[in-house]
Amino acid sequence: MGKLSTESQRTSRVTWDHLEGWVRGKVQELIQTLLEEEVTELLGRNKSARRQAVDSDVSGPGYRNGYGKERRLTLSCGTIKVRRPRVRGLEQRLESRILLLFARRTREVDQLIPELYLHGLAQGDFDLALRGLLGDEAPISAGTVARLKEKWQGELKEWKERSLAGLEVVYLWVDGVYVKAGLEKTKAALLVAIAGLSDGRKVVLALEPGHRESTESWQGVLRDLKGRGMNCPRLVAGDGNLGLWGALGQVFPEAGEQRCWNHKMVNVLDKLPKKRQWEAKKQLQQIVYAETQAQAEGERDKFVRWCQKEGQQAAAATLVRDWERMVTFYQFPKEHWRHLRTTNVVESPFAALRLRTNAAKRFKKVENATAVIFKMLLLAEGRFRRLNAPERMQQVYLGVRFQDGIEVKQARVQELAA
Repeated sequence: MGKLSTESQRTSRVTWDHLEGWVRGKVQELIQTLLEEEVTELLGRNKSARRQAVDSDVSGPGYRNGYGKERRLTLSCGTIKVRRPRVRGLEQRLESRILLLFARRTREVDQLIPELYLHGLAQGDFDLALRGLLGDEAPISAGTVARLKEKWQGELKEWKERSLAGLEVVYLWVDGVYVKAGLEKTKAALLVAIAGLSDGRKVVLALEPGHRESTESWQGVLRDLKGRGMNCPRLVAGDGNLGLWGALGQVFPEAGEQRCWNHKMVNVLDKLPKKRQWEAKKQLQQIVYAETQAQAEGERDKFVRWCQKEGQQAAAATLVRDWERMVTFYQFPKEHWRHLRTTNVVESPFAALRLRTNAAKRFKKVENATAVIFKMLLLAEGRFRRLNAPERMQQVYLGVRFQDGIEVKQARVQELAA
């Protein structure tokens, strides 16, 4: 019996060593196919199909006219090459919904650049670091970052000038974030304001360099917000900085004032020896999470007596100082207390990005730091969690009264007023 003179052909299979290239190739094929289908949908006929009669509604005007120049497109999975189909005979230019004109990177890649820059990747390191991840042909370099920073500066300027008249601001959280830029002699305070709207959303309203949170600096921020149409918020939450409260009393005197309990607890504990801080912290938490204002005042008095017994009068004095601003949140819905007791709304996105420490040192000028931080705040804004019980926000905006977190009925309001 003779030998077989033919050998079975082996099918081409993807292997681990070529997985990345294979995936990028499949993505490239898919996007090119989608571009072709987009033209087919526009013209109403497949490629090489004849156009129907003039009075027919089956196909539209226009003809395929080859392809544009090959373009590199960088996605999160790497860099691919695509060609935009060209069409002639149309009254308007073909605008693809899939591949925007002149786009070289997806939105996700554009968002990645400021995050990496802020976390510590130097401007000159982008070319080396990202080409290994996104491909040797990725259109990313130190010049890319420089051009993006210029673009962010322009976006920041427009953002600062936008109208706020259409917003229904209920709560306003304010805080100062300190940034030490390389060429600056002193630290600059970035004054940040985030609003809680009547629909439960949280939006960033202000990001402005100031001088150590002075009254003049905060006045400038608040007057700018008011000048652009922002209404008087029902409650403003901030830390114990006197400049803020002095400015608020002049610009929005009718707004309620709530001091941050996190800042207050830190200030109180700093007055105590370390061996007493753990016990004191438990007592302070009893005050913060009391169910009623009367209960909070009872726990406060208990803590003061404990301080006097231990000879820690300085800690007691720190707690009772500015007490009226510490318990304003009881005049608002109970569902919102967790949002109003602190300024975590402002601090959380900055803490996650470590803006208060290492990342801030890389900026040469405060303007550059502000532009990059602005971009990161807008990215974080898209992930902000809505406030609890958003239906209560409209009630607060309309002036409904609350006592110990519970809505006060109209008859009770008249009784309290009398």
